[in-house]
Amino acid sequence: MVAVVQENLAFIAVTITSGIFFLICLGFVFRLQKKLEQNHKNQKFLKQQLEESNAQTEILRSEIAELRSGLMSIGKRLLACENFAKDLAQQQAAQKYDDPDAKIYSRAVKMIELGAGLEEIMQECEIPRAEAELLLSLHQKQS
Repeated sequence: MVAVVQENLAFIAVTITSGIFFLICLGFVFRLQKKLEQNHKNQKFLKQQLEESNAQTEILRSEIAELRSGLMSIGKRLLACENFAKDLAQQQAAQKYDDPDAKIYSRAVKMIELGAGLEEIMQECEIPRAEAELLLSLHQKQS
């Protein structure tokens, strides 16, 4: 009878130990299940953020392409304006040397800048009084 009681006690001890072990394993499984769910949520959130970032990147790429296109257009227009300005300057310089009277007027303007008077300009440049007065009044308005 003692052997039967000991067997029953051993069986009960094994059963209790197995039950405790089962509960511990069940706790670990439950904890792992919670972590797995949290990881799935994090993964879903990160995937959504990645998709939003990719969409934003595409928008920025298209805006950069538009800016690049606009800058190229502005650059071409600026180059055309510079060429036009150079051509105008060359034409102006050519006209200055084509007209022999222009040299006289250039000299008169230089004299005005240096502070020459009306009579002196008329004598040195051999220009009429009206033209000398006109040059003086024009230069005085510019100063």
